[in-house]
Amino acid sequence: MNVPYFDLNGQTKSIRAELDRAIAEQLDRGSFCLGPAVESFEKEFAAYIGTKHALGFNSGTSALHVAVRMLDLKPGDEIISTPYTFVATSWAIAYCNLKPVYVDIDPATMNLDPAKIEAAITPRTKAIMPVHLYGHPCDMDPILAICAKYNLTLIEDVAQAHGAKYRGKNVGTFGRMAGYSFYPGKNLGACGEGGALVTNEDSTARRARALREHGSYERYYHDEIGYNYRMEGIQGAALGVKLRHLPAWTARRREIAHRYHELLASTPLTLPKEASYAESVYHLYVVRHPRRDALREHLTKRGIGCALHYPLPCHLQKCFADLGYKAGAFPVAEKSARECLSLPIFPELTSDQQEAVGGAIREFFA
Repeated sequence: MNVPYFDLNGQTKSIRAELDRAIAEQLDRGSFCLGPAVESFEKEFAAYIGTKHALGFNSGTSALHVAVRMLDLKPGDEIISTPYTFVATSWAIAYCNLKPVYVDIDPATMNLDPAKIEAAITPRTKAIMPVHLYGHPCDMDPILAICAKYNLTLIEDVAQAHGAKYRGKNVGTFGRMAGYSFYPGKNLGACGEGGALVTNEDSTARRARALREHGSYERYYHDEIGYNYRMEGIQGAALGVKLRHLPAWTARRREIAHRYHELLASTPLTLPKEASYAESVYHLYVVRHPRRDALREHLTKRGIGCALHYPLPCHLQKCFADLGYKAGAFPVAEKSARECLSLPIFPELTSDQQEAVGGAIREFFA
């Protein structure tokens, strides 16, 4: 049985009539940059996350960039983050002429390891940007304690964790700001690019709105250098439709993940573990094994899609060579990069398809 790694068409088909109506309304209205559909989605998303404000952006990268920009730091100041995630987290830091300082990850959750943060703090450290990787919350209590102890700002990267909970509270609500991605493959994905910045601060939201629209509080008057980071009206309309389905999609992802736990329990794979404080939304289901490449080849030959998230940590990327990190600097992240394999997980994945994935993996190890 062929099993796709991800089936975006299946999701679109299931809500096509709703999407058609919402997008047609935007075409009739002629509202394509921000506008009523974006404003409506912003209110609904803020209510869903539990923040006072949510601002629609053209990408999650842009939202994080503006969040970092609003810290008003000096070139060379440092922000602590994880080396094991998509590079956009580090882009937001580098775009502002700041220095990403990496800390190794927890081997169980693959999130930033709070026990290793304090050793990385210097007089130039100004903020911490944890990533709720694969939809699993970071351990926020110790991170918040460190921020309070050293007077550091917390910005959450929630690009992969829409609706994930830490001790019953939505991630994205713990820091001064948080950035979300609505890239089509995310748990809540636009029909194209999209992102959001959320905050509880009125002044922060007001400035972020200006920065996303050319630094302008009033049209054609520009108080500071800004960006063209506006969300499109059609994306706001599509996200408004999809947000209504997100709780059911999340529940289905959790069902699939728990079934994988059962199907793969007898294999030597390292499976995802949900920490006692966490409710993961399983954006990805990532297993680990030293024979990752051979397993990947085996699955591919059997028509089963899989992917690597992420095969090269940020500190070893060529673009960050000037940071001076060498192989071996973060052994847990590097080991995870060598061993990680993402299995198919999306709400429309059928039980038969999942059984086929599990059977192929057990066959490999047999």
